[in-house]
Amino acid sequence: MFKKVIKKTRDLYNLPLKINKIKVEETYDHKNPKVLNGRTLANLNNFLFKQINKLSDVEFQVYSQWGDDGIIQWLIQRIEIPHKTFIEFGVQNYTESNTRFLLVNNNWEGLVLDGGRENIEYIVKDMISNFHHIHARCAFITKENINDLLSHLPFGQEVGILSIDIDGNDYWVWKEINVIQPVILIMEYNAHFKLNPWTIPYQADFVREVGNFKMNYWGASLQSLYDLSKEKGYSFVGCNSAGNNAYFVRNDKLGTIKAITPAEGYEFAKFRETRNAKGEWISDRDRLQTMKNLEVYNTQREQLEKIG
Repeated sequence: MFKKVIKKTRDLYNLPLKINKIKVEETYDHKNPKVLNGRTLANLNNFLFKQINKLSDVEFQVYSQWGDDGIIQWLIQRIEIPHKTFIEFGVQNYTESNTRFLLVNNNWEGLVLDGGRENIEYIVKDMISNFHHIHARCAFITKENINDLLSHLPFGQEVGILSIDIDGNDYWVWKEINVIQPVILIMEYNAHFKLNPWTIPYQADFVREVGNFKMNYWGASLQSLYDLSKEKGYSFVGCNSAGNNAYFVRNDKLGTIKAITPAEGYEFAKFRETRNAKGEWISDRDRLQTMKNLEVYNTQREQLEKIG
């Protein structure tokens, strides 16, 4: 019965809210009813869901694009994280992100990086920077500069959560990182690659909206990220239901959380980003076909190949 109640509460809470005809997004975070409702849901999830079948059981959305706020809140209640710090890449202006609710609700300290200077200026001027320990830096992230960017953090080298979402060289950037070992890692994966061990070949200036690249052609598959996580001492614990974020926990902090395989945790992307010449959405079965003959790097064979 309690689980039915929380589901109804979650569904109601995710509806667009208005107060006195003022959009919720225009109110300060602590006065935002979505934040207050999110705090209630986090407490209910922690009380009701001691064990879960998959991460989507505890999803809810406050500032995350999908249900990741709920997943993060559930995980941090079950994992020992001595240093309440986070880093997030590719945040745009930080109004929609995986870590903003963590900042507001749990008072963690964080560093966010984005390649757009106007985005960083927005964050610095936002009320979030006045009331919380958030540091914002402008940087276009590559595997060549990532360790330098992370070598002198404002809160030290012990990091609780790292969230990587740069729509491109995500695999190569994580592979290169050797100056921090976050307890929890959130990695965006390309569900269109299915369970093939693929990533895009490294290209330092890759931007998927530029040039001849297809919107579906970016990032790495869940399988490639899983293989890399094993090399780096992490366990895969699941994905969000939208099919874009995968969660990994450092092995020494796993505790009672169950490690699973890519086949057990894979979620196909529920969202669509590509249209055909007629302006129609590409069907699920045709997404891979939009990338036919494009080059990918097979991370298991360590060689380039074309999507057939």
